Amino acid sequence: MAGRRRALIVANGEYDNAGLQRLGSPAADADALAGVLSDRAISDFDVRVVRNETAHVVQAEVEDLCAEGRPDDVLLLHFSCHGLKDGTGQLFFAARNTRPDRLGSTAVPAHFVQQCIRQSRSRSIVLLLDCCYGGAFGEGVAVRASGDANVLDSFRGGRGRAVITASNSIEYAFEGAHLASDEPAQPSVFTAALVEGLRTGEADRDEDGWIALGELYEFLFDRVRERNPKQTPSRDIEMQGELYLAKSRRRRIKPSPIPPDLSAAIAAENPFTRLGAVAELRRRLSSDNLAVAMGAFEALRGMASTDIQHIAAAASEALGSALVRTDATTVRLSAGAGSVATAVVRTLGPPVAREVRFEPSHAWIRAVETAGGAELSVTAGEAGVRRGKLVVTGPTGDAVVAVEIEALPAVEEEPVAPPESKAAADTTPASIEPAPGAVEAAPQKRAEPEPERLVAAEAIPESADAVDETPEPIVVAEPAAAPIATGPADPVAGAAGIIAVAGAVFAVIGLGLHYRYDEYTLFDYRPGMPVFVILVAACAALAGILTLAPSTRRLLGPALLLGTGFAALFGLLRFLGEVVTLAQDGDSDLDAGFYFQLLAHVALVVAAAFAFAALRRNSGLGAGKVTGWEAWVAVALGVVVAGGWVVQLGELVSYDESDAGRAAAYFLLGAVIAVALPVFAAVLRPRVAGCAVLATGTIGLAGVLAPTFASLFEHSSLTYAGQAFAVAGLALLAVDTVVLAVRLRRNQPNGRQP
Repeated sequence: MAGRRRALIVANGEYDNAGLQRLGSPAADADALAGVLSDRAISDFDVRVVRNETAHVVQAEVEDLCAEGRPDDVLLLHFSCHGLKDGTGQLFFAARNTRPDRLGSTAVPAHFVQQCIRQSRSRSIVLLLDCCYGGAFGEGVAVRASGDANVLDSFRGGRGRAVITASNSIEYAFEGAHLASDEPAQPSVFTAALVEGLRTGEADRDEDGWIALGELYEFLFDRVRERNPKQTPSRDIEMQGELYLAKSRRRRIKPSPIPPDLSAAIAAENPFTRLGAVAELRRRLSSDNLAVAMGAFEALRGMASTDIQHIAAAASEALGSALVRTDATTVRLSAGAGSVATAVVRTLGPPVAREVRFEPSHAWIRAVETAGGAELSVTAGEAGVRRGKLVVTGPTGDAVVAVEIEALPAVEEEPVAPPESKAAADTTPASIEPAPGAVEAAPQKRAEPEPERLVAAEAIPESADAVDETPEPIVVAEPAAAPIATGPADPVAGAAGIIAVAGAVFAVIGLGLHYRYDEYTLFDYRPGMPVFVILVAACAALAGILTLAPSTRRLLGPALLLGTGFAALFGLLRFLGEVVTLAQDGDSDLDAGFYFQLLAHVALVVAAAFAFAALRRNSGLGAGKVTGWEAWVAVALGVVVAGGWVVQLGELVSYDESDAGRAAAYFLLGAVIAVALPVFAAVLRPRVAGCAVLATGTIGLAGVLAPTFASLFEHSSLTYAGQAFAVAGLALLAVDTVVLAVRLRRNQPNGRQP
């Protein structure tokens, strides 16, 4: 596999001589085989196709392929054409210019091909001959010579050579069950089986992930005989060791043994120990190492069938996560009669569940494997609906996708009307642009002019008299709508809005994913934090949308987003602290839910920084002194909230230092933000921006109450006095924010809104 992989496909189906029947299969053979051989995921050959060329061109291509071969190269040569023999029994391959009575000079001699193969330095050459030999033409069969010819005798001898033929010396090579001149060309029985075995991987008989030459022949023999009992492929292989022609996804995964300590836990008498073993097996089931995953799958299957009910249920649930699944159970398409429509089916689940193969139920459904699933090419029938299925099979089960395609009726094109005369053009309906003269004669029928163009025409009168004589209604007939004074779009604000909305989406998605140990969500592992996440995500989504809206992108949207980012600092620092704490313990096992939350809060803080920059550019954001009783009340209430959390933490420390240590981050981070937020909002100018920052920041602080309450919930003997102060302070801070907003709105001049 270290050398190059080169293939030459010779497809001759059209002939100048009337005595040689035209063949439909070679063209289809070339296209189908070239596609599968050049596929990097299957064979990865460098393929060259020679179609309907003369004998000397074919000979030159064959000689080039063999002469340029290196010892480690794998060369593949495929002939699809008439096979002919002369009076002495020598075999020839027909070319476009072949004359049956002048084979020596107009056809490709088999001994020439054999000589080129023998003289090549390559130690791995495969010759595939889809030619037939016999004496008559029959329905559905193209016989490409007269008399008998044993093709293998023409290529015997030499090491590192293999010849596989479509039929033996006395049989025909069928081009299909019924091939008529008015039917589209289809690959021959032999080449169709060859392409199918390579593309689907069915030729990988031992399912080791590789298709060896011997396996390929066995598959061809069985499949061709199955489709046409009158045709028997033959072979002559002179090679040492195996030659692998392609990769296969039909790999049998050998389960890896379960580690001794985990095996002991599975067999333990304590049911909780066995339940812990189920959790570990579920984690191993998601491994990229397929052998490890299959070992876990087999162990879970045993526990699901033999253990007690609740452990068996847990094992069955874990097994369900690794079953073969697709993103769609039904694919419905439509196309014109005989046309092809495409769709993509993606596989879901851990790597072991995506190690699948795709088997269509009908020939009109074609499935090409891709990195994450398969691309379907479905051909519509002549009329009505075709129904089939795609079977997705893997080591952990299978799934069935229903496939339907409706043949759409042909759409007849409307006849084009002949060009009309000049007189007819003058009476064109209003939807067609009239001539300039017609506009002045009948202005009521023309399209409405653009406002700018109307104003320009009226602003440049020819004389003072013309101004005096201008009818008043024309001046004011269609006034242009006054644009909203929002200013030009700011790319910084736009970026802030997009990042904020994305952060909100990530936060919501993360709530449903495992946070740690591949089984706990944030609801289970950090009670109360989901409430904070939901409130902040809602604020971020609203602020992001307002930051993108034309009427609010200059001030209100970015200001709300800035307050959201202030609140998001709590979550960001909390999740970063999770990483630091677990890293010190040396056991993290953090899952996707954690990383989604961390990424979401990073995005919200970044969006707040962008919003701050946008406010500085568009609204002259600055700082001033704390003025007004509402601002001073906000600062005082922030101190009350912070004091309440500090007092509550002190009471928790005196009651249980261990629990206090785990919950300290909630109280201390909340206290810092409770003081910083109103101070920051009070000094912002314009004050409208400060009010917006205070609004979303207060909502975020309200979300902090949930995890602080959750940390106290199990301690019924606590007084909750500090928490009560925090709740009261936040409630009053919300009221103060509303009062401040109302006063600011009343103080705005008429016609202006914040």
